[in-house]
Amino acid sequence: MAHKTPSLAIIGTVGLPAKYGGFETLVEQLLPHIENEFDITIYCSGKFYPKKERKNHVGNAKLKYLPFKANGIQSIPYDIISILHAAFKSDMLLILGVSGCLILPFVKFFTRKKVFVNIDGIEWKRNKWNFFVKTFLRYSEIFAVESAEAIITDNQVITDYMQTAYNYKSHLIEYGGDQAKQVSVTNDAIIDYHFLNSQYAFTVCRIEPENHIHILLAAMSQQSKLQLVIIGNWNNSEYGLGLKSKYEKFNQIHLLDPIYELETLNRIRSNCYVYLHGHSAGGTNPSLVEAMNLGLPIIAYDVMYNKETTEKKAIYFNDEKELLEIINQLTEEKRAQLSAKMMEIANRRYTWKVIAEKYKAMLFEDYSKSKPKPIVATSR
Repeated sequence: MAHKTPSLAIIGTVGLPAKYGGFETLVEQLLPHIENEFDITIYCSGKFYPKKERKNHVGNAKLKYLPFKANGIQSIPYDIISILHAAFKSDMLLILGVSGCLILPFVKFFTRKKVFVNIDGIEWKRNKWNFFVKTFLRYSEIFAVESAEAIITDNQVITDYMQTAYNYKSHLIEYGGDQAKQVSVTNDAIIDYHFLNSQYAFTVCRIEPENHIHILLAAMSQQSKLQLVIIGNWNNSEYGLGLKSKYEKFNQIHLLDPIYELETLNRIRSNCYVYLHGHSAGGTNPSLVEAMNLGLPIIAYDVMYNKETTEKKAIYFNDEKELLEIINQLTEEKRAQLSAKMMEIANRRYTWKVIAEKYKAMLFEDYSKSKPKPIVATSR
């Protein structure tokens, strides 16, 4: 009898081709390494991809579109319906994020499908959510831990949290970043982005308070050593609009809207003098490991997530004063040392070949006999 290829549903992304964020990049980069091992279906947001842009397949993977947004409040029905559909079609479900995981006890009661959940950080603790969202996300996390064959965490801090909160040994699988490529500066590019002809600090991120954009801007507006370039969604919040209004007239500051064209993004980030990383939540951040793969010197916000990712070998700041002092004291020698350290770590830990092997090992392993039973802590 011929061996049946196991079917795998991937749930929780906006979809492919990747145009949005970390999970989309994860799936796009993981796919070439696993598409011949599994019969893959990827669930996609029909709201994000107009019908004329939709594809039936990417590589060997089938694409299934649902009429919901993948983010915000609509992510809940989007993920739940994706999970229910996949439960009848696929042998295994790889769920990215916990938005739809409240349905998992029902799915596990009626099916024997294997479920793997990447919990995407300790979402319910993030300051940007109100009480009701935090409560929902907390119970979604609990149901994910109780129902899944395996939980994936992307940072040692979150792995430790899973052990402490649930007495649960999760799988630490981070992100690759070697899809980020060095792109040389051209005369035409300088016409469009004149800062390319100077030394500049750079960051790319969502414009949110927990990414400390206000600290980056306040510090960099007080110095003249470097230009500052930030790519982000400035117009999506009062926070972003307020910062844009306050700082867009500074000659040394360049606030750019999101850039989805990869060559342009790579040209801007790969030629920066130093990479600033203000994130304080969410685990291992994809843009950080991409910067490390490019060998960029990293100055990061002082939280354990970032220290774990960079093995405590980057430079860290807590506030505007510290960041300004670091920039003013940064020498060519220190910059070169930082660059070498970041690239060494990235080559060892954050390539897609390394990450794909970890996912394949987890998915092929039989958890039905060895899954540890989580103990939900009452004091979190």
